Amino acid sequence: MIKIVSWNIQAGGGNRISSLVQCIKKSKAHIIVLSEFRNNSNGIILRNRLLREGFRYQGVTAAKAQENSVLIAAQLPFSTQLHPQADLIYANNIITAQFSAFTLIGVYMPHKKKHHLFEYIHTLISSSSNPFLIVGDLNTGKNFVDQKGDSFWYTDQLNSLEEIQMIDAFRYLHGEVEEYSWYSHQGNGYRYDHTYVSETLTSLIKSCNYDHSWRINAISDHSPMFLELG
Repeated sequence: MIKIVSWNIQAGGGNRISSLVQCIKKSKAHIIVLSEFRNNSNGIILRNRLLREGFRYQGVTAAKAQENSVLIAAQLPFSTQLHPQADLIYANNIITAQFSAFTLIGVYMPHKKKHHLFEYIHTLISSSSNPFLIVGDLNTGKNFVDQKGDSFWYTDQLNSLEEIQMIDAFRYLHGEVEEYSWYSHQGNGYRYDHTYVSETLTSLIKSCNYDHSWRINAISDHSPMFLELG
């Protein structure tokens, strides 16, 4: 069984790093994908703490210190690939980890800004025979399904991923159940955080869910997503 945790840690983690690491430790995850990671002094502390918890293999983008980016860390070996050609502005919002059984694309999509990351990911997957996982904060979803309204950008791009047999793991198991991973100050819920898997991997999906207690306890403003494959 392989357990993957995806979590937006909110602006690099700040003074919450000890709590973040304790939650990750209790999760017993093998692979973690942290969005809104930052390559600054707190980021170094976080990486060192994760190293001590057994996450020996780590990959980060080349983002500047105050830019939100992505960290992939694992107890399993992987090779990292950066994608400077992915987008003129937001290339550091995507990183891939090549594991023995699949390629994991860790992402942090910018919120309501124009970018070409979805198109790039589409091309990346279409040009390979490997099974893929897309994991992270996509900052979008399906209108009227992943939120009550229709304010999401990039819903069409999610549909396009499904056309190349990328499956929303949460919806695959839970249908159109109403569940959100982030809430506005007005109390409006949005399911921003997602895991998509290649159709060839769906028979391996054992569970896919959120732990809202981490958000309710203010360890981050996002609920983490868990995926178990086995």
